[in-house]
Amino acid sequence: MVFQNLIGGRERPASDGMTLDVFSPVDGSLFARIAAGTPQDIDEAVAAARTALDGAWGRLTATERGRLLMKLATLIEARADELALLESRDNGKPLRQSRADAIALARYFEFYGSAADKLHGDVIPYLNTHFVGVERVPHGVTGHIVPWNYPMQIFGRSVGAALAAGNATVVKPAEDASLTILRVSALAREAGLPDGALNVVTGLGRTAGAALAGHPGIDFLSFTGSPETGTAVQIAAAKNHVGVTLELGGKSAQLVFDDADLERALPTLVSAIIQNGGQTCSAGSRLLIQRGIFQDVVDAVAERFRTLRAGHPEREPDLGPMINQAQQRRVMGYLERGRNEGLSIVAEGVVCLDAPPGGYYVAPALLAPVPHDSILSQEEVFGPVLVATPFEDEAEAIRLANGTPYGLAAGVWTRDAMRAPRVARAMRAGQVFVNCYGAGGGIELPFGGFGRSGHGREKGFEGLIEFTTTRTLVVAHG
Repeated sequence: MVFQNLIGGRERPASDGMTLDVFSPVDGSLFARIAAGTPQDIDEAVAAARTALDGAWGRLTATERGRLLMKLATLIEARADELALLESRDNGKPLRQSRADAIALARYFEFYGSAADKLHGDVIPYLNTHFVGVERVPHGVTGHIVPWNYPMQIFGRSVGAALAAGNATVVKPAEDASLTILRVSALAREAGLPDGALNVVTGLGRTAGAALAGHPGIDFLSFTGSPETGTAVQIAAAKNHVGVTLELGGKSAQLVFDDADLERALPTLVSAIIQNGGQTCSAGSRLLIQRGIFQDVVDAVAERFRTLRAGHPEREPDLGPMINQAQQRRVMGYLERGRNEGLSIVAEGVVCLDAPPGGYYVAPALLAPVPHDSILSQEEVFGPVLVATPFEDEAEAIRLANGTPYGLAAGVWTRDAMRAPRVARAMRAGQVFVNCYGAGGGIELPFGGFGRSGHGREKGFEGLIEFTTTRTLVVAHG
């Protein structure tokens, strides 16, 4: 089956007719093809978005836009099982996680649809002879470069907000996971979005992605991916003086103090690293444990790790395969580098015996103790690899937690009501969780990072504001 681009409300092949093969990470088999989008396709998609912005889409009121997005949310929720199965085959995550992503996607469009007419402006007291108002307006045509790890959720949080604010959009999905975005884009047409309000061009990052990032017709960009690619995107956008929201990854720490409720903490300490096979920017990949309980916590986490299973996503394992062979090799390479440093793998999960032999599976691994300056403590592995490091006191815990170039998320586990907010507020991270980690999708919660984790915020009302700018109106009346 060949999946086509969506440009100006029509499904279209790439301008040169070329396609890319889609291989399932489950078994390595070829199961679909996508259009290999070209710079010409990006040109046409941007032109279609501009036409929609100047026409049918731009003429809609905020309330009308919101109703269309909420209708799309209803269509997505009704097809959650279909989308989940497609996502699991394309991306490799267990079916229950794919379904959760589909439900979260519906919730994004519901949230932003209901918020579309809530973008209120301000009145500024000025001269008695003048009225001054500040209104929030869309940027115009926005570009969205979506990664492969959470295509539905990241599509929803950026495109949903952009459309609610009144922008017309051009989306470039990751070549490794484009299919659910294309399917949802078809549902958007069914919901009644005017032609050109939402355009999708698939293809390689170095061609279609680069063309979108540097396109002079784009007024704002959203990018989620690696820091290296994020730098290239920001440089390309800067040449057109275009703003960018960047979410670039993390090396997030969970701090476990000696008074923590371990019965409550342990399941989360494990799930925070194996969710989506560890291919999560906010994965809790570093476990910082107060020295007095270090070995007890490591032993308890190790016991849980030994029960973890990587396998076929439709058989509901703890985690599925890595997205592709390159990612599988990357994770295995980090484990080998850890061994070369003399680090110990204290516990591993298993790859199920019935996992398809051509799939890209990696068994979860727990390493302890791992020095703070180890490569596995400092670099994002983006796989099911958890490292544990001891700390002596609160000051050292904060220093270690903040001691990487990243700053996306953090977790604090303690029963001390004074310590909890004190440590949480010392974290250099965009999201900090106390006695929990993650937030079940967290549609309403602003998300973004510091440092190498990027800048700008998506999700929640802050994400909606990112896709607007202000216009000041000054009216002389006296």
